Amino acid sequence: MFTEEELKDMEGLKRESDFIEVKCGCTSKKYGDTIGKLRVFTNGQFLISCECNPVCDEEKLTPYDFEKHSGKEGTRKWKNHIWVMMHGKKVPLWRTVLLKYYKHASNGDNELTSLRAKRLFHRDEFIRCTKCKKERRFRLRTDDECRTYHDALNAKKWRCANWPYEKITCKADEERASRKSCRGCPRSPTCKGCTTCVCFGCHKCRFIDCKCRTCVDFVQNAEP
Repeated sequence: MFTEEELKDMEGLKRESDFIEVKCGCTSKKYGDTIGKLRVFTNGQFLISCECNPVCDEEKLTPYDFEKHSGKEGTRKWKNHIWVMMHGKKVPLWRTVLLKYYKHASNGDNELTSLRAKRLFHRDEFIRCTKCKKERRFRLRTDDECRTYHDALNAKKWRCANWPYEKITCKADEERASRKSCRGCPRSPTCKGCTTCVCFGCHKCRFIDCKCRTCVDFVQNAEP
């Protein structure tokens, strides 16, 4: 996975057939350093075993959940907040070679269990009928609804008859403009777009088995 030169200065280095392990940690102003062991698997999966105290039994934390477990305050940016020891200094993960092995496809199931994934919210979206040019609302509350909208958005010719909620024709009235402004944001009914209801890609609305460019780019290249 890595050359000896790349890893020689990392503390707690351990090599196994399918992963490497290094000492890691996350620092909170309130609780100080939380120490753990980061395992980077050959399939791109990242898992951390916490050693914050002798009775802690957290052994398979995602980086995001380890950051949360450590009590780190502020914006969740685990690549910046989780560090490894090199030359006796704390070096954030983004400055190491370890992140080049992180893969969304391998970490997808674990990310879905994290608090971050549970917090994600998608506001309603609209698709315009290619025949009558009227817009129809799509709700994005569940995984299935997100996939239905995603497939409809990628369809070359989407029509009102394909609307998944009820059978309608192009003769059915379009929603009023005042009603369209309400898109389900839990912060504000008429929100124009905020961090609560705008998602630029997650494992709920991007799909590993989809071959469209949007999904492929997210799975391969998106920031964790």
